[in-house]
Amino acid sequence: MLDIFDFYDKMERNNIMLSFKGNITSELLTSILQIMESKLSNMDETPAVKKKVYNVLVECLQNLYHHTDEMASQDPVQDENLSKRSAIFMIGKMDDQYRIITGNYMLKENIGILKGKIDHVNSLDKEQLKAYYKEVLNNGSMSAKGGGGLGIIDIARKSGQKLDYDFMEVNDIYSFFTLNINIANNKN
Repeated sequence: MLDIFDFYDKMERNNIMLSFKGNITSELLTSILQIMESKLSNMDETPAVKKKVYNVLVECLQNLYHHTDEMASQDPVQDENLSKRSAIFMIGKMDDQYRIITGNYMLKENIGILKGKIDHVNSLDKEQLKAYYKEVLNNGSMSAKGGGGLGIIDIARKSGQKLDYDFMEVNDIYSFFTLNINIANNKN
């Protein structure tokens, strides 16, 4: 049985402002963004910090929406939820920084491309990131899902941090991709 108080206590200790697990839809993203906009407006932060957190949040949620691979269940009766575009998202505030964590299913065959993009972005400094963003934007190459990798670059630029990520093997076909973004609440 789930110990709901233990769950609540862990969320409280980690200052989780909002968390969600389930099917990602455009309507859900709109609702989450409205909730977070309201929560941020009530926080004692500078407008620049609020804008940075909100913009990174938008990019993270758009990545979840556009790049979560739908899992095809091996056993539809027992694994009903696996056939959906299921993902997890959390945002919290600890001390002097906000933390946004996302997780979603991904086809193993797509890991190499994403890992390469993130590692490349992580290897760049602030000025190189700016130049790379312009290069990708002007290059005009878009993926089948509509993005050219700008979201990952934008997250790194706006957070001012290296992107912390992991891939956990689920089965022979899928892995679970996690992205952990920290955003300092001071001007970088």
